[in-house]
Amino acid sequence: MKIINLEREALKAFRDCLQEIPFITVEREVTELYSTEARYDFRTILQVKGKNLVFIVEAKKNGEPRYARQAVNQLIRYLADSPNAYGVFIAPYISPEAAKICQQANIGTIDFAGNCNIVFGSVFIQKEGNPNPYTRKRYLRSLYSPKAERILRVLILAGPQEWKVEQLANEADVSLGLVSNVKKLLTDRDWIDAQTFGFYLTEPFALLEEWSQHYNYRRNEVLEFYTLLDVGEFEYKLEQICQQKDIRYGLTGFSGAARYAPTVRYKRAMAYISRNLEDVIASLELKAVGSGANVNLLIPYDEGVFYQTQDIEAAQIVSPVQTYLDLMRVRGRGEEAAESLLDNVIRRLW
Repeated sequence: MKIINLEREALKAFRDCLQEIPFITVEREVTELYSTEARYDFRTILQVKGKNLVFIVEAKKNGEPRYARQAVNQLIRYLADSPNAYGVFIAPYISPEAAKICQQANIGTIDFAGNCNIVFGSVFIQKEGNPNPYTRKRYLRSLYSPKAERILRVLILAGPQEWKVEQLANEADVSLGLVSNVKKLLTDRDWIDAQTFGFYLTEPFALLEEWSQHYNYRRNEVLEFYTLLDVGEFEYKLEQICQQKDIRYGLTGFSGAARYAPTVRYKRAMAYISRNLEDVIASLELKAVGSGANVNLLIPYDEGVFYQTQDIEAAQIVSPVQTYLDLMRVRGRGEEAAESLLDNVIRRLW
């Protein structure tokens, strides 16, 4: 969106919002678009019942927390010279986190989706919950693409560690450009703190929560089987076969959570298998079924799922982060087991 278009759209959103206030009848409006001296985007003076109401507005193309903080800081400087004015941040869509930042600074917010929070004098107008009309699918694809997720696993599992772009790229086995892109996306959300010599993740649990909302273990190829073995015996034999045949595997779901933080009984095993699936199926005499399965074998959508696989109780278990993500979409107390894993294992990394 070009700057001049952004400003004019912001002005329209501002006027639409003020029209919602029934006791404000504007007698005269004076609007100055972009002052070269003050650097604000526009300043509006509304005359209501002979009294001037002054608004100073900062408009930005992005309404994520980083941009909201910039707008707040700018508006506070402008308002220092206009103590009776009210500052407003406008963007195409302002995230709830960004709106909270503005509210704490007594700065109003308006977005093109119709959400707003205006509090000045005797005026209080608040609208929230309208969805983002400017789809974030591209953003989500960028942040939660298979390769990008490799970076997120490293950041969360490493705990409060400072990183350089090249160091993180090597650890996650991705390109420097991808790390830089993910770093920017996380910085926009205020989830990254950039220092002079590096950067580190500051909001691991906010990141993990959003990631889980956009993740489903069925993005892997999920194969369902039935075995006459009980769960424990199946998992033991799976480990033996994979070790004999040098097959990379990792228990996940309830099978993984039972090793990290056991909380619930389970009757369905779940494991990632990297290759030679036919050998595993034949050796364990698994029967493919359409219903009533007690074994799920997952062909991974990306080798990153095996990052920091651990040897626990003579079995290979995918990382607690990967196990958590897989559990969040498993029916039958999967979310409960995931929360236990989060509280008892992942939080302790931080």
